[in-house]
Amino acid sequence: MTSYYPPISYIVPPLEDGWLLKTILQKRMDVSRKLLSRLKMTDLGITLNGERVYISVKVSSGDQVQIRMEEETSEDILPQPIPFEILYEDGHLLVVSKAAGMIVHPTHGHYTETLANGVVHYWAEKGERVRFRPVHRLDQETSGVLVIAKNPYSHQHISEQMIAGTVDKRYTAFVHGVPPLPSGDIDGPIDRDPLEPHRRIVTPDGYPSLTRYEVKEVYGSAASRVELKLESGRTHQIRVHMGSIGCPLIGDGMYRHPLYGQAAGGRAEASAPGEERRAGEQAVTAGGEKQQALSPGEAARLAQIAELDAAIPRQALHAVRLAFRHPVTHAELVFEAPLPPDMALLQEKLRQSAR
Repeated sequence: MTSYYPPISYIVPPLEDGWLLKTILQKRMDVSRKLLSRLKMTDLGITLNGERVYISVKVSSGDQVQIRMEEETSEDILPQPIPFEILYEDGHLLVVSKAAGMIVHPTHGHYTETLANGVVHYWAEKGERVRFRPVHRLDQETSGVLVIAKNPYSHQHISEQMIAGTVDKRYTAFVHGVPPLPSGDIDGPIDRDPLEPHRRIVTPDGYPSLTRYEVKEVYGSAASRVELKLESGRTHQIRVHMGSIGCPLIGDGMYRHPLYGQAAGGRAEASAPGEERRAGEQAVTAGGEKQQALSPGEAARLAQIAELDAAIPRQALHAVRLAFRHPVTHAELVFEAPLPPDMALLQEKLRQSAR
């Protein structure tokens, strides 16, 4: 026997008397073409006043239209008792505050210890049959608010809001230096680095990408706290965009401050944070000749950068706020997650150093 999630209902108002059921489903209930095809294939997928009907029938004022989706599970995800923080849950959504270091979904080489493993176990313990459907992703080392849809309808609706740009996604980041303006837009196309495909770069041939930033706190000339709003959702977007204006994220081991490269004689990568050359040391070129890599001022600045990078074990980036419309009730939902302990400690260190 087929098991279904609770139905999603719609009562036909007088102004829609005589409309085709198909029109109600697509224009009023916003059922996608793909989901509509799935619903038509199940016994109780689409009903009118409790009866299964063709979507070509006409509806009358006061009729009750209902859709039901079959229950699903993530059979390819191993349930594991992994703790995670829940901000909100109902029959359609699960909103969590993801911890830094946690991968969202199993990938090649990381089949366990992910958020998905923990959520699937949590639902199984509650007796719920739900497939893990993250609506968006956060990098492994980025913490903060993440929304997971509990059925295809919810996933479709929140995804469409993200595509339309009506989801308010805000991040807090601690960056090296101070942006050139108190607030501004970083409008730079992003694509893969052809030399290192796992990295992203700003390039004229990339995909349109827009990040809005506002400086919230300045710590001398060494660093600042910024709030960022994404108007697009490219991989590593904030990390790449902030680096492009000379303010890379503190602790970011992939998109590091360019002074590291200078200190290494022009190489794109250098030693790990805390292991950089001291002021006055020389770099060795490919031909074996020694050259002065940094001026005394640059060497002092690099030492300061390295000290800050060593103060936090990951990029200092946190998804602090997420706001969107509920896919069924259409209520405006706002979720916020305070700074995690490692970023709070970094903030205190920056404040003390700036006194």
